[in-house]
Formats: sequence, structure tokens, C-alpha cells
Amino acid sequence: MTKPHLQLAQETIHLLAGKPGVSGYEYKLFPSLEQTFKPLVDDIYTDNMHNCYAVKNGYASNNQTVMLAAHSDEIGLMVTHIDSKGFIHFSPIGGIDDRTLLYQEVTVHGSRDLPGIISFQPDQTKSDKKKSVKLHQMAIDIGHSSEEAQSLVKPGDIVSINRATLDLLDQTIAGKSLDNRAGITVMAVCLSELNSIKHKHNVIAVTTVQEEVGLRGAQTSTEKLNPTIAVAIDVTHAQTIDAKNQVSIHLGKGPAITIGPNIHPTMHALLTACAQDNNLPYQVQAVAGPTGTDARIIQLSSFGIPTGLLSIPLRYMHTSVETVSLKDVVSCGKLLARFIAALPDDLEDISCS
Repeated sequence: MTKPHLQLAQETIHLLAGKPGVSGYEYKLFPSLEQTFKPLVDDIYTDNMHNCYAVKNGYASNNQTVMLAAHSDEIGLMVTHIDSKGFIHFSPIGGIDDRTLLYQEVTVHGSRDLPGIISFQPDQTKSDKKKSVKLHQMAIDIGHSSEEAQSLVKPGDIVSINRATLDLLDQTIAGKSLDNRAGITVMAVCLSELNSIKHKHNVIAVTTVQEEVGLRGAQTSTEKLNPTIAVAIDVTHAQTIDAKNQVSIHLGKGPAITIGPNIHPTMHALLTACAQDNNLPYQVQAVAGPTGTDARIIQLSSFGIPTGLLSIPLRYMHTSVETVSLKDVVSCGKLLARFIAALPDDLEDISCS
């Protein structure tokens, strides 16, 4: 594990994770994506959905397209109304566990960015103290009266969670939106690695939008590119203190290579062989149905795209303290680069195998 790769991964996660990019509003992230990818690729552009495309050309004259996909959106909140006391009520965007929201610091993206905290009106009875607080009991306090709040905030405004990114021990990092800014970081490591490795085929790394609310950016970007093959990069649940035997993926033991009906068997075989040939750590994750990732919709696009899935082990998913190992991120990026460099001249051979 080289220091430059670890430094790139650490710096990229710190840059991206701290930025807001709630589903449907990922455009706020584009300046940071451009800063990340522009030194590594031949071209970078966006589309009407705010998917971002980073293009690295291959050397072969008859090259084909390899699509990489990692979603840029994060879970968040949307303002529904402001009550007579000035408290801001909200609904979730994406899958949020109510228990993780209480007393979080947030930013309300109103007519200007406003700091706030998520609060609730506590009941004083002992029986009520034992009950978990539900989403409808919470509201955001920005410190204003109703009239002042309504002049700054309106229904439909977006709310993002605030959390500093923390460097923990043993090259572990924690913060918000590592699902899936860690996946974008994998693509950055891969593209950096490809600067020193010859590769035949064009690589287009896409930061897809609205994954958390329906895989929408993956659908439109795959239809636009019609790649010959694709690899999605996302996160997967890693073992935690309360996971017992329900989770078989471990932090720090390499990316998970998915196998199952959502994944083309040759793509799984090539990724696995590449990890073995290059002595890169990996784990295998068996998913018997559709995965909850961009791979689900990429596979079904056009006439069907041979698709692989690499997943970064992550603890505490959909909280503001999502935790990953930088070593897993770097291993995943290096695996992806070596996989691309080893691809055959004609990628249609994969489609037919």
C-alpha cells in the first residue's frame, strides 16, 4: 500500500464528504468533482441530470467503452412546513433511520445557508421517555420566530446533515456521505493508477445522481453511453459490534466482489482472477437477488450490459458517522485499474461468455 495512494484517498474523501449533495441537488458537488478528476482525465463534463463524466482515453484504435459508476448523492431532508413557533418540519430524502437524526447539526439551504439543530418537544412522563422519537415529532430549530423563518425558508428547501470527517486509527476514516463519496474516491484512485498503466479501452467514470431515490442517474447515464461493459462501485455493510453473524464482510480486508444474478458471471470471474493475480485483498459477497446499487439498473439498460460490482466495506450506513478503511478504498481502486488494463481486445467476448 503506497503512501501517495493513501494520501490521494484521504484527501479526496475529506474534500468530497464535507460537501452537500442531497439526492436531486448533487450539482453543489460538481466543483469538487472537477477538482478531483480534471488532473487525472482527458475530458470532464456533465449532463442535464447533473451526472458527471470523467473520460480517460485508451490507446487502441478499435477501443470500446468501460463505464465505471459511483453515485454522488447523499441522504438528506426536505422542508415541508414552518409552524407557528418557527420550527421547521421535514421529510426524509432517501432511507434514514429516525434514531440517527435527533440533535444533529444541519444546514437548511434556504434563501441562504442557515445553521440549525434537529430537536423535539420531550414529554415528561416516564413511559414516554422509554419510547424512541419518531420523525414526525422532530423539527429543526434555526433560532428564528415563525415570521423570520418563513422569510428565509420555504417548503421544498433542502436540508443537509453537518459532520466533520474524522481520521481514526489504522487508516480508518469516518464521516457523513461516505456512501458513496468513498466510491467516487475509488474511481479517482483507479484513474490515477491508469496514468502509469497502459489500457486499451476508453474509461468513463460517472458520478451518478439520485441513486438513493431510485437509481435514476445510473439509468440515464448508461443509456447515454451504451458501454460495452460496466462496473458499479458502492459500499456494503461491514461487521459492527451488534452484527453477530448477520454480516460476513469485514472492514480492512479488501473490497467485496459481488456474485449473483445481477452480476455477469464473467465480470465476477475476471475481477476475482485479477485480485488473485495481483495479490490484492478481496472478499466475496453473494447477493441472491437484485443489488441495491447502480448495478441493478445498469445491467438492464439498452440490450443488457455485462456488469460487475465492487463494494467498499462500511460501518454505520446512512448515519453521519459512516466508517471505511482507506486501505480498502485504495485496494479497490488498484483492483479496478488492473482489471481495466488486463481486459481483452474485444470486450464483446465478455458479453458472449
